[in-house]
Amino acid sequence: MAQPEHPDVSVVVVGICGSLRQGSYTRMAVNVALRGAADAGARTQLLDLVEYGLGFAGRGDGAEPESVAALRRHVQEADGIILGTPEYHGSFSGVLKNALDLMGFTEFEGKMIGLVGVSGGKMGAFDALNSLRNVGRALHAWVVPEQASVPEAWKVFDDNGQLKDAEIAERLHAVGRRVARFARLHKCAAAEFLKDWEAAPMNPGGQ
Repeated sequence: MAQPEHPDVSVVVVGICGSLRQGSYTRMAVNVALRGAADAGARTQLLDLVEYGLGFAGRGDGAEPESVAALRRHVQEADGIILGTPEYHGSFSGVLKNALDLMGFTEFEGKMIGLVGVSGGKMGAFDALNSLRNVGRALHAWVVPEQASVPEAWKVFDDNGQLKDAEIAERLHAVGRRVARFARLHKCAAAEFLKDWEAAPMNPGGQ
């Protein structure tokens, strides 16, 4: 395991799987990226949307369901987020779009985001990832430059969710590592700024 910068600063990286399919390749890919984050010293957790049973955003039919509150809480507590999606019709999944629509700035603003996409075809998931990059900007998050697209996912994963392609495995690991590293640097910078601000003399013109 690589030694993290500022090892005394703990960060949490969560992965959101934007697929409900049993045996989802998206879930497998996000788990590989989370292992990269763990190798960089982060605590990690997979947020599998199939376990939340979310309703649709915008229904406006009463109090927020506990499943939505739980998802919002888990994402809000994270320092970094890996978004994983299959590419459907040139974009990311409706399942992930609905989950994102149930959240907002409170959960994402200032957070580090890494992107992972899978597809059944040879072209990969670049359209889906570009769309997610726009969503990250709209939520005032920091989307890391690295992203991982897994084309023909049915060829590269075995039945145990292990990658048979070392190059793709490294790309997924790199996304997780970069999210964890930037999340830690951002957290350290915020802590240093707060410490300096608290130690600064009072503004003589403030009274």
